[in-house]
Amino acid sequence: MSTTRPDDPGPHPAAPGTPEQGPSAVALRGITKSFPGVVANSDVHLTVRAGEVHALCGENGAGKSTLMKILYGMQSPDEGTVELGGERVRLRTPADAIRHGVGMVHQHFMLADNLTVLENVVLGAEGEHGIGARARRRVVELAAQAGFAVRPDELVERLGVADRQRVEILKVLYRGARTIILDEPTAVLVPQEVEELFATLRAMRERGFTFLFISHKLDEVLAIADSVTVLRRGTTVGTVPAAEVSTRELAELMVGSELPDPSTGDSTVTDRPVLTITGLSAVDGERAVLDDVDLVVRAGEVVGIAGVEGNGQTELVEAVLGMRPISAGGIRLGDTDLTRLSTLRRRAAGIGYVPEDRHRHGLLLDESLWFNRILGHQTRRPAARGPWLDRAGARADTERIVAEFDVRTPGIDVDAVALSGGNQQKLVVGRELSGDPKLLIAAHPTRGVDVGAQAGIWAHLRTARAAGLAVLLISADLDELIGLSDTIRVLFRGALVAEADPRTVTPERLGAAMTGTTGGGAD
Repeated sequence: MSTTRPDDPGPHPAAPGTPEQGPSAVALRGITKSFPGVVANSDVHLTVRAGEVHALCGENGAGKSTLMKILYGMQSPDEGTVELGGERVRLRTPADAIRHGVGMVHQHFMLADNLTVLENVVLGAEGEHGIGARARRRVVELAAQAGFAVRPDELVERLGVADRQRVEILKVLYRGARTIILDEPTAVLVPQEVEELFATLRAMRERGFTFLFISHKLDEVLAIADSVTVLRRGTTVGTVPAAEVSTRELAELMVGSELPDPSTGDSTVTDRPVLTITGLSAVDGERAVLDDVDLVVRAGEVVGIAGVEGNGQTELVEAVLGMRPISAGGIRLGDTDLTRLSTLRRRAAGIGYVPEDRHRHGLLLDESLWFNRILGHQTRRPAARGPWLDRAGARADTERIVAEFDVRTPGIDVDAVALSGGNQQKLVVGRELSGDPKLLIAAHPTRGVDVGAQAGIWAHLRTARAAGLAVLLISADLDELIGLSDTIRVLFRGALVAEADPRTVTPERLGAAMTGTTGGGAD
């Protein structure tokens, strides 16, 4: 394997679908961007040929997000130049990027659930084709070109995650994008949906569209990309044709080590129930979101919950934590009946919680790391001494978490927003594993983190499991779910419909059970 500078095509033949020495859709040259105490990008070079799928890989904190924000006009570089279609441009806002044909589909979708597909696509771009029949014709035309089956008048709240993603892609196409940035586009898709997305990207590539594909799933990167550029610690390591590199070699370029393995090894499951859920049901308006759920998680056991997003995983977590009222059933933590307890008292009874959205529910981004350490734990040591906040104790324990969980930060007084996503996640996991919880609810614990941070989080979960922690694991990463779990239950339309043995089930069979296309269990 060899690498080249991204602005030097080098001696390699073009990857399939990439024109040899073809024109560049994007050329970022010498990009440098600094923030107080942090150099996010340092002399980064990236060239993306027109009509290719170009992957961008690197650890959390490697500078990928900052680089894409510069390309999308959300930030300005301190040094360096941006060229689009061979023309040097200055992108001060996303509107500038859109005018130059660059669109971005964010990892966290930006859709209004109470609006239709058509209304979401047109929103903010009413000047393009109005809001009536002409706009509708254009949306239908673009959907057909992209191979999407869409219903313009359907409410977005009724769509599954894969269809929502298609709406996001339609939004950028509607605004004239020819170069599209996809940020972790497969993070919440099952294998079948990933294949559908890749089929769409290949078809659009054949029609001349260019994609920048950002992902930590290296096997998927090699399945779809023509070229791969790797960033490490804010600078360019090199660019390689996808056909000439393996996932192991990519991981080594990114972090200097091989891909981590989530496997938990020998069973540590005991006979002691920690979480017992019986007949749990909940409704949202007139719609049942949980339907007669029975579930037991024992000490030393990881029970994985598989399901396409929107099938009740979030509601199950909220019900266990007391964040959502239930219409029937009961919840026990050991000998404690949680059913009528507040969320704070449930947490105090011994529940740790890694939320699926660390920004909305896990952190206060504009507060310091030590302040974030005490969130949800402010009434217990080391954050409190009697009725008083123990600032020294909280700071000392934050230093411990930073060291033990490898949270890379200039110090504990920096705001959480200054950390990369992976380091934010490691702080949250470290906080929730502190204080000896009886049960850890881990919702997508490694979503959007790099292979190095992923390996660290898996190792801490394995250690806690071996020490007797009960873990309820919700994950869209089926390899993670299979590797970490002692047993897997499939949640479909609010009901547990299948059980799988992680030792024998495949991601494909599990994905089929998640989408309701199998008649029996996942095994």
